[in-house]
Amino acid sequence: MMDSTPEKLVGALVNGIAIIRYLQKSCGGVGVGVTQVARDLGINPSTCFNLLRTLVHEGLASFDPSTKTYALSMGVLSLAQGALAGDNHIRVLHPELQRLSLKFGVAMNLWRVVSEDRVVLVDRTEPTATVQISMRIGQRLPLFTGAFGRCFAAQSRLSKAEIERRFNKIRLVRPPDFDQWYAELDHVRQVGLAVDRGNFAVGITTVAVTLSDARDQPFLAVSAISISEQIDDAKLESLSREMLGLSKTVRQRG
Repeated sequence: MMDSTPEKLVGALVNGIAIIRYLQKSCGGVGVGVTQVARDLGINPSTCFNLLRTLVHEGLASFDPSTKTYALSMGVLSLAQGALAGDNHIRVLHPELQRLSLKFGVAMNLWRVVSEDRVVLVDRTEPTATVQISMRIGQRLPLFTGAFGRCFAAQSRLSKAEIERRFNKIRLVRPPDFDQWYAELDHVRQVGLAVDRGNFAVGITTVAVTLSDARDQPFLAVSAISISEQIDDAKLESLSREMLGLSKTVRQRG
């Protein structure tokens, strides 16, 4: 996981990326005006206008002249597809995620660490059930969220105080008591897997494991998501056992 911040950042690039993320999170397919973007991100309006025009020119944003609003463009997909195509772990794990989705009737998600405190969803598979729990590719979440958050926290080298600081910034539907949550990390280390029952979302159970790189640093997480009433203890135990075998799959085929 990333532990440091570059000493010198290019302000224009940082603001441009912030605008892309803002459009991705805030618009929901509806355009937004330059004034609102500038105000919400704290960017000078003139600078924000020029950045948006540049993004439109590069095909990463679109402009609607009738409403004078901007939205994210399909051009960002080509960038994402290029990154995903080069990720061998997605190619290796996708068939396994699909198999687990169909066998256990759960949604399977693959998360990649992209900064010291964020993960992004890079792949997902869904069961054939009528009612499904779906998340979108590209969705970003805090590192210590839900079941995978417990796994990352258990393997973190951060102090308890720093983990608590980051934990308290996460918006959870039913946040657990931190001291109890932290104490349970010992069990997560022992079994190599974590379960979250209703803290991330009411009525939802998530199970997660992390996968480490050559330096033994966790950089991927696989999570299974199910409506709690649809996953009994026996199914949970069987699913957990097979998820723990995913790291072996990556080593053998990656």
